[in-house]
Amino acid sequence: MSDVTDAARWLGPSADPAARRGTWLACLIALTALFVLGNIANYARLDLNYGWDLHVNCAAVDAHAKGLDPYFVRNLKVTTLSYPYLPVTLDVFRPLCTGGFLAGHYMGVYLVLAVLCGLLLPGLRRTRTRARDVALQVLCALGAFVGFEWVHVSGNFAILSGVLTTIALMLLLRAPAGGAPENPSFALRLAGAALLGLVTSFKLVFFPVLVALYFLPLPRRRKLMLTAVAAFSFVLPILISRMLYPDLFASWLLAIAGRIPNQHAVNLVEVNPSLLLLAQSLMDHAGIEGRPAVLATYALAALALVLVPFALSVLRVAADRPVREGGSRLLQLDRWLMDHPRAAMRITVLAMFALYLSSPRLKEYAFFELALYAAILVVDLPARALAAVLTVGLLIPALISLAGTAFEGTFILLIVALMCFWILLQDFRAEPKRLEMEGAQP
Repeated sequence: MSDVTDAARWLGPSADPAARRGTWLACLIALTALFVLGNIANYARLDLNYGWDLHVNCAAVDAHAKGLDPYFVRNLKVTTLSYPYLPVTLDVFRPLCTGGFLAGHYMGVYLVLAVLCGLLLPGLRRTRTRARDVALQVLCALGAFVGFEWVHVSGNFAILSGVLTTIALMLLLRAPAGGAPENPSFALRLAGAALLGLVTSFKLVFFPVLVALYFLPLPRRRKLMLTAVAAFSFVLPILISRMLYPDLFASWLLAIAGRIPNQHAVNLVEVNPSLLLLAQSLMDHAGIEGRPAVLATYALAALALVLVPFALSVLRVAADRPVREGGSRLLQLDRWLMDHPRAAMRITVLAMFALYLSSPRLKEYAFFELALYAAILVVDLPARALAAVLTVGLLIPALISLAGTAFEGTFILLIVALMCFWILLQDFRAEPKRLEMEGAQP
């Protein structure tokens, strides 16, 4: 049963079983929202030392303004954490730290920005956006995987990458409009690809997300052009940092490589709920030592749990084309994506979700951006799948957080995100063309 039919029955007077199921789903959404907002309010009222990531970033900006090397922790005030971003970001972030407004009011500012992300996220099903869809997207942005909770508490600048990612997705996932010329739309997609590339340069490990641009419903030449633009935008801040900030760039390399003694170093396998750290934990438990074994186990886990199931699902859809059209599997996929633009955009976002989830360093705050990809995908789910995602991805993590259980040092968020990915993937496998059928309805 389509989500359109379910939604129409939520508010209808009918007393049939479908209407009762719609009422139950509406109650679940309301209950989920209650616990998500309650969890955010609970952390806001606690007297804890919040905003440590924000203090690190602004301390680095201040040190750079004073002519000090911000990659040496001894030059930073009131922190023992190191600054992880490229040297060019020191001047980019300076307006945010000037005057101390953000440091003093960041929790309110971050909440507004997270809501703004939910409001601006694109929809895939139709050009007219429903209030219910927007409400679900805002709810996911605030509560999915408790990613925003970690950004809110730590003051991490992932909120900025989230806003930029949202804008990039708005430009990239443009629904075809009847009678509109193609070139302006492609120019906007080029801008979106460039912006997405810049965003991934903030956290280098998420660069593979750019590969998902290949699934957009465009001719292959244009998709490769988008990927090339995104890759150039990813490399550009690195080149600028190396040419304009040579001394700081050398210090940045030392800092991220852990070669500055007696200070915190960014490490791929430091505490974080990623598949890489899960692989290391399994190897330690089995008594197997050595980085090659850890990396091989990590690669096997990422392929078996996420990437291969996704690839097989997409290729199976492309193989359903009539045999007489012939061509390679890749050519069949290109044709299918062009013929089903809304489904292709859903595949694109699902690919971004999968690649992001497979990252070797998936810190708790990074789940905020993962939640933004999920927010695009959940609004067009049928009732049962939507209920499952809300329960697994939002309600259960909020309840765990309210109960005071620590997420850090566990794989709870990773397990939750994997379960949501499989729910989304199974829905796509069951009805890959549902978006096209719903989009054709008046």
